[in-house]
Amino acid sequence: MNEKGSIHNLGIPLNRDYFLRSLIRELAGTLEEVVGYDEAAGYISLVGQHIGNWINGLYTKELEVAALSRDQVADALVDLKRRIHGNFSIISQDEEKIVLHNTACPFEDMVQDRPSMCMMTSNVFGVITADNLGYAKVSLEETIADRCGHCRVVVYLQSTPTAEAAEGREYYGTVQGKTT
Repeated sequence: MNEKGSIHNLGIPLNRDYFLRSLIRELAGTLEEVVGYDEAAGYISLVGQHIGNWINGLYTKELEVAALSRDQVADALVDLKRRIHGNFSIISQDEEKIVLHNTACPFEDMVQDRPSMCMMTSNVFGVITADNLGYAKVSLEETIADRCGHCRVVVYLQSTPTAEAAEGREYYGTVQGKTT
């Protein structure tokens, strides 16, 4: 027995949420070290694609629509992050893009120095947007992972010269059964 008493009363910061965030951080870090950032981001992107499809299905089912409108997509992106303890807000939106700002990552400080983990955001946002609007290019301009203190994410809705010039990942989807 220790001086603090029972092992159950120790001040160890261990719970399911902290454990799972730590697990994902270490997995991302190991992938980045073993196969490099690009390959690690690719693996995490695959997971993000599946999660994006699942989340998109939740929103379309609950709203009873075949496809979300642009405004509903923007609202869903903010809402899904809120539900998992992110703090995204819309800076601006128009026919060409949705610009988002974030001050709290769902992974909290576990995301710092693990930019491959941001592929979850890129893929979830990209899949939801493309599946509903036909196209998306997600540009992670600033991230908490890169120690910016916030995130600035631009989701391009059309392949414009500005979108083409931006660094990011493109996503293509179907809109009401039509591939674009």
